[in-house]
Amino acid sequence: MADLIFTALLLLLSILSPIVFLFIFSITRNPSSTKKTPISYPVLGSIFEILKNKHRRVQWVSEILTSTPNLTFTLHRPFGYRQVFTANAANVQHILKSHFHNYPKGHVFRATLRDFLGDSIFNADGDNWKFLRQISSHQFNTKSLRRFVENVVDSELSDRLVPILRSAAGESAVLDLQDILQRFAFDNICKIAFGYDPAYLVPSLPETEFASVFDDSLRFVSERFNSNIPFIWKIKRALSIGSEKQLQITVGKVREFALQIVREKKQELKEKSSLESEDFLSKFLSSGHSDEGFVTDVVISFILAGRDTTSAALTWFFWLISNHPEVENEILKEITEINPEEQIYDEVKNMVYTHAALCESMRLYPPVPLSTKSALNDDVLPDGTAVKKGTRISYHPYAMGRVEKVWGEDWPEFRPQRWLEWEEKSEKWRFVGRDPFTYPVFQAGPRICLGKEMAFLQMKRVVAGVLRRFRVVPAVETLEPVYVSDFTSKMKGGFFVKIQDRVVHP
Repeated sequence: MADLIFTALLLLLSILSPIVFLFIFSITRNPSSTKKTPISYPVLGSIFEILKNKHRRVQWVSEILTSTPNLTFTLHRPFGYRQVFTANAANVQHILKSHFHNYPKGHVFRATLRDFLGDSIFNADGDNWKFLRQISSHQFNTKSLRRFVENVVDSELSDRLVPILRSAAGESAVLDLQDILQRFAFDNICKIAFGYDPAYLVPSLPETEFASVFDDSLRFVSERFNSNIPFIWKIKRALSIGSEKQLQITVGKVREFALQIVREKKQELKEKSSLESEDFLSKFLSSGHSDEGFVTDVVISFILAGRDTTSAALTWFFWLISNHPEVENEILKEITEINPEEQIYDEVKNMVYTHAALCESMRLYPPVPLSTKSALNDDVLPDGTAVKKGTRISYHPYAMGRVEKVWGEDWPEFRPQRWLEWEEKSEKWRFVGRDPFTYPVFQAGPRICLGKEMAFLQMKRVVAGVLRRFRVVPAVETLEPVYVSDFTSKMKGGFFVKIQDRVVHP
C-alpha cells in the first residue's frame, strides 16, 4: 500500500514539477515582456501570462496588439482553445461588414450568456436578430430622439440631477459621480423604454438592490465568458456551486424585477383601451408580442444598453475635463453661445466641440472595450491571419484608440481638436469623424448601435446642464483611475468628486 502511495506521489510530482517551473519562470520574467505575444506551452497554452494579467486583461491585450506589426494576435488558452484579437481596421471591416455573414455571435457566445441575456438582441443571430433589430429600430427615429431629449432627459436633469449637485455644492459634500450618473441613466432608460420611473436618482440616494445584483450578474457572466477552461463553469452550473450558484440567485432577482415591469405594463394596457404612452414596451406588447420570457429578455437588454454605456462614457469624460481646464473652457464657451430660443434637440446637435470631446474621451476609455464574434467557416483576414471555423475573434476598441499609426505620437493625450477642423469662413469648428471601422465604439456595419444618436444627445445635454452651473473637482488627486470592465467599463472604486458652483443660473 505504501509503495502504491509513493508511486502515485512520484507521478503527481512528475506532472506538477514542470508546471510549477513554467509558472515561476513566467512570473519572474521582465514585466516589459507583457507587451509581446505571450509564450504558448503544449496543453497549457498561455495560461501563466493570462493568470498574471487577469486583473488588467483589457490593458494587457491592448499592449500586445499595439506591439504587433499587423495589430492582430492569437491567444492560446488551455486544451487548444484559441481566441483571435485584432485592432486592425481592415480586419474589423471584414468582420463587421464585408463578411458579416461569417461572423455571428455564435453558439458558444449565446450559450454562455443565455442565462442572463436570454434571446435578446445582444444575444441573437440570424432571423431572430433581424426581427429584433427591425422592431427596435422604430424606437430610435427622429421623433423618438426628440421626445427622449426634450421630455425625459431634460426633466431628469432639471428636477433631479441639478438639485442633487447643487445640494452637494452647498454642503461641500463628496459624491460618487459614477453612481450618480448610473442612477441618472437608469431612470432615463426605464422612462423612455418602459414608461416606468424607478426614481433611483432622488436626494436620499436609496440603496438599490437591483443595481447591485445587476452588476454581480454582469461580473459572473463575464467570468464565464473569459474562463480559460470553459467546461469548469459548466460543471459548477450543473452542481449549482460557487459563482454559478451565485449567478442563479442574482439573475433570478434581475429577471424578477424585469418581469414585474412587463406585468405591470400588460395590466396597464389591459385597463386602458387608449394608452397615450409612446414607450417601447407599450408598443412592443400592443403589437402582439406577449411571451413574458421573451419580453423580459428585451427589458434586460435595454437596461444593459441604456444604464451602463452612457454613464461610463460620462464618468471618464468628467474626469478628463477636470484635468484639462483648456478643454473645459472651450466647452463653456460653446455652451454660452447657444441660442436660448433654439429647441433642445437643435441645441445639442450644434455642440460641435463638445461632441468632439466626447468622441475623444471614448477613444481613450470606450464604454465597451471589446466585442466578440465567432467564425462560421474557415476564413483569412485581410492582414493574412488564418481563422478556423468556430474560432472566437474579438475586435478591441480600447486598443484601437491607442494605435500610433492612426492617432499619431500624441495618442495618449486628450485632445478634442484631433476631431475638428477650423472653418475660416464661418469662424467655427467643423467636426471631422473617423470611419466606424477605425473607431468602432458604437460597432459598425449591420449591427451598428441603434442608440448612437440618442446616446450623444443625452450626453451633450448632461454636459451642458452640469458644466454651465458647476465645476466637477476630483475629491482625491490621482494619476489615472483604474479602468475595469465586465462587458461595460467602469472606474474602479467609483469617481468621488466635490461640486463647486460656477455661477447662479435659474
